[in-house]
Amino acid sequence: MQILTACLRFLPAATLALATAVLAPVTARAETVLRAVMHSDLKILDPVWTAANITRNHGYMIYDTLFAFDADDKIQPQMVERYALSDDKKTYTFTLREGLLWHDNQPVTSEDCVASIKRWAVKDAAGQLMMRYVEELAPVDARTFKLVVKQPISIVLSSLAKRSGLPAFMMPKRVAETDPFKQIEDYTGSGPFILKKDEWKPGEKTVYVKNPKYKPRSEPMSGLAGGKVVGVDRVEWVWIPDTETQVNALQRGEIDMIESVNYDSLPILEKDKNVRIIAGRTPFQYVFRMNWLIPPFNNVKIRQAAMVALSQEEFLQANIGDKRFFRTCKALFTCGTPLASEVAMEDVLNGNAQKAREMLKEAGYDGTVVVLLQPTDLNVLKQLPIVAKAQLERAGFKVEIQSSDWTTMVNRLVTKKGPPSEGGWVAFATAWTQVDILDPLMTPYLAATCDKARAGWPCDETMEKLRDAYALAATPEERKKAAEEVQRHFAAIVTHVPLGEWFGVSAVRNNIGTRPVPPPVTVFWGMTKK
Repeated sequence: MQILTACLRFLPAATLALATAVLAPVTARAETVLRAVMHSDLKILDPVWTAANITRNHGYMIYDTLFAFDADDKIQPQMVERYALSDDKKTYTFTLREGLLWHDNQPVTSEDCVASIKRWAVKDAAGQLMMRYVEELAPVDARTFKLVVKQPISIVLSSLAKRSGLPAFMMPKRVAETDPFKQIEDYTGSGPFILKKDEWKPGEKTVYVKNPKYKPRSEPMSGLAGGKVVGVDRVEWVWIPDTETQVNALQRGEIDMIESVNYDSLPILEKDKNVRIIAGRTPFQYVFRMNWLIPPFNNVKIRQAAMVALSQEEFLQANIGDKRFFRTCKALFTCGTPLASEVAMEDVLNGNAQKAREMLKEAGYDGTVVVLLQPTDLNVLKQLPIVAKAQLERAGFKVEIQSSDWTTMVNRLVTKKGPPSEGGWVAFATAWTQVDILDPLMTPYLAATCDKARAGWPCDETMEKLRDAYALAATPEERKKAAEEVQRHFAAIVTHVPLGEWFGVSAVRNNIGTRPVPPPVTVFWGMTKK
């Protein structure tokens, strides 16, 4: 410093003033870091390859969507600036907003979006059905593309705006051209955050930083629509598997948020004046899913017997326990929604072991073991197989539980179609958020498209015709009737079994600002930290 000061004496006055200003102390703004424990560790980064909620949440961090649902369940443009529908209701023309950039500073183009829609639609239940009616999907110019359908259908915008399961996230063309049955390796998005791939350590943490060039919409945030305004510089998802350690870390201020609080921990956190509890407004539905390809559930009568044997209350008590946050509900499209109904569900899910035993005998059940998969690292799921085993065994099934972490289980579900002796599986239980299952098109496990269907691979031509009928329904009354016909056929073929509904609970420290009405998916725009 002495040498530098001596040298400054020989500089011209103007240069000296500039140099002195550079050397003057600067008050730097501290980086705002929000640390959260999510419901699961993030190990899969491709939001088309799996519908796991943790991967979906990751998708919302780094990608964007063409449309989004607001808090009133209305579809709003997101990446799209404007769109038009031709008079014959067959041609949709979409124009992207100006100034949209990928994280590598390349402009977002219509070619990127066309490629992204095509890849997404191969895997998503609503996308598959939509594409059955698509005659043409092609760029018009750099910011405009068109989608032409063979006949008017009501599901194009709702499919592109779907909130969960497999949202239609937009990716660069070079990424979107990846085989949908292979995972992508390039995580360039255009969303409000950028993934720090060099800091991603599965089992430890995932790091995102604010995208300085993201261009939010001008509208206020509402649901998953509106301006995605980022209020922190950095978000770290810290993986802490032990629930007691999570709570201790939150209370000490080492983390700022627990996305999914263990219900047994609520009495402790509710007494802490530095912590705020946030109860979710959108329920989840537990479901039991069978593998249609192998015994015993390749027999429809045995699937029917399982739905008679199972009963919801025990699943909810074992996994949630706190009656404030669960309810029994036989409605396939969840209770309290426009399509809620108990049509054809009166005689099932009553835990009738005796009737189920008689049905198994009539079906010729030979004692084939039902291998149930159990995720050991997800508190809201890991008791489900235990309850299912007890209820099925009372009805005469032979059941074995095989345990692993959630990511290993997901890989097994997706890649192994054969019997357990070849690494396959027979059944598992999971959960879908309500916004995944509001109608026959969104509900992933209703798609009975054989090899194209989700893990379980149901294959049923009648179900697909009924889902088509729903897609073509023009009025709410027609859609309600079509949905009831879907549910009636569902009860006959049993693609899966609804096991009741529950509400998630999050906890944040009081210095964390959140939106007054939380969206149905955990997102980090609109959050601040003091």
